[in-house]
Amino acid sequence: MTDTLPSDRLTLRPWRVEDAPAALEVYGHPEVARWLSPAMDRVCDLATMRVLIQQWIAEDARLAAPAGRWAIESTADRHVIGGAVLLPLPPGDEDLEIGWHLAPSAMGNGYAGETMFTLASWAFHHDAHEVFAVVRQENTETAAAVRQNGMQWVGETTKYFGLELQVFRLRRADLDRSAPTTQRPPGHQTAGAR
Repeated sequence: MTDTLPSDRLTLRPWRVEDAPAALEVYGHPEVARWLSPAMDRVCDLATMRVLIQQWIAEDARLAAPAGRWAIESTADRHVIGGAVLLPLPPGDEDLEIGWHLAPSAMGNGYAGETMFTLASWAFHHDAHEVFAVVRQENTETAAAVRQNGMQWVGETTKYFGLELQVFRLRRADLDRSAPTTQRPPGHQTAGAR
């Protein structure tokens, strides 16, 4: 079962079927769906979104922590603004993917960085040593966001999902807030600066 993970402005919580209308604003939007890895068609209607959320809930029940899928909820108004994942990457499930998908109306507010920090902290608390973000080559905005939030580019591969992807890595030490600022990755933000 996926745990609820709070942050400064967000609550990452398990998906519920009644989240389908808000989830459709995310996964039904062509600018979100086109960048998903693995490739996923844009969700076109509420019924399909409900079925997809039911599948996610069932899959989450079989995953061991820290893996899971979360709805990203604005703590202030309890509105779902996106989804987040920590999932084993194929083919060998030895790498853990960190990812987030935000409704276009929620972009540009620092929610990606806040979500990344929350998920990475959760993963490292459960003895993961590193997490990976996989980004389609043309998705320059997400590549810039993961770099800005301390992830390091490690290369390109077709290993995951049969797509040409850029791979970024974040290690436990990259989130050490006790480290002097000069030793943090470029673009790393402190908790109050998100």
